[in-house]
Amino acid sequence: MVVAWHRPTRVIIHTKAITENVKKELARLPKGKELFAVVKANGYGHGAVQTAEAALAGGATGFCVSNLDEGIELREAGFTQPILVLNMIPIDALTLAVVHDLSITVGNKEWLEQAVEYLQERKLKHALALHLKVDTGMGRIGFLTPEEVVEAVSFIQESAVLEWEGIFTHFSTADQADETYWQQQHQRFIETIDALPALPKYVHVSNSATALWHDEKIGNMIRFGVAMYGLNPSGHALPEPYPLEPALELVSELIQVKRLAKGEGIGYGETYITDQPEWIGTIPIGYADGWLRNMQGFSVLVDGNLCEIVGRVCMDQIMIRLPQEVPLGTKVTLIGKNQEKEISMQAVADQLGTIHYEVACVLGTRIPREYEE
Repeated sequence: MVVAWHRPTRVIIHTKAITENVKKELARLPKGKELFAVVKANGYGHGAVQTAEAALAGGATGFCVSNLDEGIELREAGFTQPILVLNMIPIDALTLAVVHDLSITVGNKEWLEQAVEYLQERKLKHALALHLKVDTGMGRIGFLTPEEVVEAVSFIQESAVLEWEGIFTHFSTADQADETYWQQQHQRFIETIDALPALPKYVHVSNSATALWHDEKIGNMIRFGVAMYGLNPSGHALPEPYPLEPALELVSELIQVKRLAKGEGIGYGETYITDQPEWIGTIPIGYADGWLRNMQGFSVLVDGNLCEIVGRVCMDQIMIRLPQEVPLGTKVTLIGKNQEKEISMQAVADQLGTIHYEVACVLGTRIPREYEE
């Protein structure tokens, strides 16, 4: 989708907030424990390259991405730090992984066997670096038992085309007050580690939530994701151990302001009818930008005033009820601070019945991203 530079709607990313969030977390970590910045999904909608730069400024020593292409994007942007792809990739793409020095996640023996066969035929100069994923209770990818992991390690170490660089797991309930299932997953991972004759360079279990709320002593690296962007991983469930600084603002301007008489319908389906003469403003953003139809009834900020979205959200525009006539071009804040008031991404998520991760990721690519310190 083309980027709509010639309209006033903008996502503004405050890179200093990302840098400061990384610095604050590193200050809490034991000496020698590294922080890899998770910049998958275009940096959770914030911009992968710019987010990676801000994280490096804060002290990050590596990156995590979701797929091979995201890793290549960072390499082509000039990043030389370790990059871990958190998913398994197609066998026929392994040459690219080696050429771009990307570490790859593996979760089953069959993939390993196919990888060896493929790589032996190519005779590449370097081995493929692998992180073994242990499924301790997430139910996605990963080895299920310590015996499977031990077998995989032995297989890797016997191969000249593979290198065992890391081992990790992912906790599914680290952002919840009840630690029962987290403890169960944690114990399963300990049992796996205890079954190994030696450990690789990286052992990592901590996502943002684990890093913030659990005193985890096994790993020597954390994967710092949503908290790096200033968002509480738990939503409302747990208080932040230190203030996180949100990095993202979503702003626009009023492109039309008019006074409608009582009894006028607004938007598709006439879902809102004025019950008195009202000032109505129009803003150039809609569901094609990720500002979804369920946002009807939510509010935005104009001159520090909460103004309700009235009528259905359109593909490209929304309408709001203003307290009085406002000049064209007046700033509208959809996420962020406006004078003394603020609309958080969590509040948007609450309106949509979802999580702020999703809100950040679905803000459309046609909205320009601008970066400010």
